[in-house]
Amino acid sequence: MTDYGLAPDQIDTTKPHPARMYDFYLNGKDHYEVDAEAAGRVLEVYPTVRLNATVNRAFIHRATRWLAREAGIRQFLDIGTGIPTEPNLHQVAQGVAPEARVVYTDYDPIVLAYAQALLIGTPEGRTSYVQADVRDPQRIMSAPELHETLDLDQPVAISVNALFHFIPEEDKPYEIIRELMAPLAPGSYLMLTHSTHDFSAETWRNVIQVYKESGISFTTRSQSEVGAFFDGLELVDPGVSEPHHWNPDPEDSPETIRSADINMWAGVARKP
Repeated sequence: MTDYGLAPDQIDTTKPHPARMYDFYLNGKDHYEVDAEAAGRVLEVYPTVRLNATVNRAFIHRATRWLAREAGIRQFLDIGTGIPTEPNLHQVAQGVAPEARVVYTDYDPIVLAYAQALLIGTPEGRTSYVQADVRDPQRIMSAPELHETLDLDQPVAISVNALFHFIPEEDKPYEIIRELMAPLAPGSYLMLTHSTHDFSAETWRNVIQVYKESGISFTTRSQSEVGAFFDGLELVDPGVSEPHHWNPDPEDSPETIRSADINMWAGVARKP
């Protein structure tokens, strides 16, 4: 992979990285051998992990289009962006509403290396990047780049997809969500996906062990625990559901996908 001008000591290539492992699951090219080895061990215990990643991305695209088309959202804050994989969120949103504005946020140097790819949008819209850790929500919400791009007096959709399973309980994940949503205008939305052990507990014990051995914290949560992220918000039908069952496109065939293949919950909710 290419380091895009980053100094060698800015990217640790001796340890697996979740964003680069996710790139491997999506058959990308922006990962190192150490990431491929760790992701390969996950594949051994969870053979459908690549399908999981693909279904997750399909949900993000559908939910973003729904937010732009049906809910009229024109501002998006994507936290835990990861390595860009086209179409990126701004491309999906601006495909519906060219004037849409998107702020991307991540804290990992590897993502910063690719941030420029996230800043090319439509002439009518705008994109920007904030390097910040989701565990410091005040840093995100006070960032000058965010306020130069988004108007928090108008609705904003926050996207935190496949992110909070990396946030253990001691980091107070539910408080983080509340702090992120608090300054947003009524009519804002939260879009979230999260891995679960509900359908295959043994599989996830093995997956979590692989991540732990790689130095990466991973926490699965039940449907009710994922639902708690949306407390105080109004869930959009069909509520907290499997991602492939959330407003599927007519050409999709979600009945051919087993719950145990995906092991994930997804939801979108509105701030009243």
